[in-house]
Amino acid sequence: MLFNSLQFLIFFPIVTAGYFLLPFHWRWLWLLIASCIFYMAFVPIYILILVVTIVVDYFAGLLIERTHGAERGRYLVTSIIVTCAVLFVFKYYNFFGTNVNWIADQFNLNFAVDPLALILPIGLSFHTFQSLSYVVEVYRGNQKAERHFGIYSLYVMFYPQLVAGPIERPQNLLHQLREKHRFEYQRVADGLKLMAWGLFKKVVIADRLAVVVNTVYADPTAHSGAALLLAAVFFAFQIYCDFSGYSDMAIGAAQVMGIRLMENFRRPFASRTTSTFWTRWHISLSLWFRDYLYIPLGANKYGTGRRIFNIMVTFLLSGLWHGANWTFLVWGGINGLLISLGAATKKTRDALARRVGLGQTTLARRGIQIAITFSLFVFGLIFFRSASMSEAWYIVTHLFHDIGAWGDKHYWKEAFSYRSIGLDDDELRIAFLSIVALEAVQVAQSRGSIRAMLAQRHWALRWTLYLLLVWSILTYGMYVETQPFIYFQF
Repeated sequence: MLFNSLQFLIFFPIVTAGYFLLPFHWRWLWLLIASCIFYMAFVPIYILILVVTIVVDYFAGLLIERTHGAERGRYLVTSIIVTCAVLFVFKYYNFFGTNVNWIADQFNLNFAVDPLALILPIGLSFHTFQSLSYVVEVYRGNQKAERHFGIYSLYVMFYPQLVAGPIERPQNLLHQLREKHRFEYQRVADGLKLMAWGLFKKVVIADRLAVVVNTVYADPTAHSGAALLLAAVFFAFQIYCDFSGYSDMAIGAAQVMGIRLMENFRRPFASRTTSTFWTRWHISLSLWFRDYLYIPLGANKYGTGRRIFNIMVTFLLSGLWHGANWTFLVWGGINGLLISLGAATKKTRDALARRVGLGQTTLARRGIQIAITFSLFVFGLIFFRSASMSEAWYIVTHLFHDIGAWGDKHYWKEAFSYRSIGLDDDELRIAFLSIVALEAVQVAQSRGSIRAMLAQRHWALRWTLYLLLVWSILTYGMYVETQPFIYFQF
């Protein structure tokens, strides 16, 4: 079920009203049933996959807590293997088979791995990682094993963040599912405002930009360098508004019921380095890889070489988490390399900046750093979005191949024509203006919570802005059934 669908418009108020009207001891069951219905709106049979992982990790948590020594480790490893095996079969088996078959062909081996005709379950990587965090935290002694099977099932199945996060830790979410939350007007209103802002980012910005991105990436060879560059930049804003918009709606929907989910985005496009960027983008995943992979590998304890190795392993696996394709591995590798180079060259860059009069606090240096960080992010996303390495390479090598013609106004008219990019002049203006509006809000957010600031303003101003937001969603929203949230595929 999509947050931007008519189904959800009916589903959400019914589930929320039922949550507050039912006796407290039945609320967990109501939310669990609602979460099952929410997930089954996609492919009903795949809920059985969730059931398997829930049962395995529930009992693994109990056994880990009850045992000692090496036996605890065996239960942990068994749980991880079973949970990851499900993910491997549905997400990585065919990728593995394709590469094995290619190697076999190179050595003329009479061997082949037959592909499986499986559809990737929605959000499988998300609830897999959430389940893994539970058993690891129980093993580490940071979380007591949950004995209520229904509550644990709800921890994995909680519908707002079930299919695209945030990836929650048991310490944050489990106890909240046991607490009694009363209807509080201000909290409910704040949650609804956040949901509306997330919906704006999705249907007004992301889905409009998707028209250009999908048109250009469908056949990159048919487009000019300017169109390729526009699509690359638009995709950066599309994926941000799409994913952060989903996170806002998820966090807002949970907040309405009194449940706090972790922040997943924190103005990433204002980052001055790639390293900082990844502390602000998909925060729940970045922290997951930091706590369960990077730190256990040794983090930065064993010298520069080991630190670079740990960073590269972490980002390569992060790339693979996003998709079973070499393009995602390369994307992860690019970001790992950028962070490693950034750390290795920091002193040199700081010294050079001081020589030319660009101190750490100067506006010029901050602007240059933000622009470079954003540009590098856009570059990496070309591999993320491309269907193949050859397509990504074509785009990278043709972004500026016709730069000599950029001085001709007819070039731009043709490059950005409706026939070329799929949006007419008015729609393109709306796309640019909506990005400007987004950035204006981001700047305001840097000074504190917008909802808190608005609460201090006159009611007439507040409601004018609220109605303007709703009007923009209804008037300029792109309601396309075939444009689901990007991260649903992960």
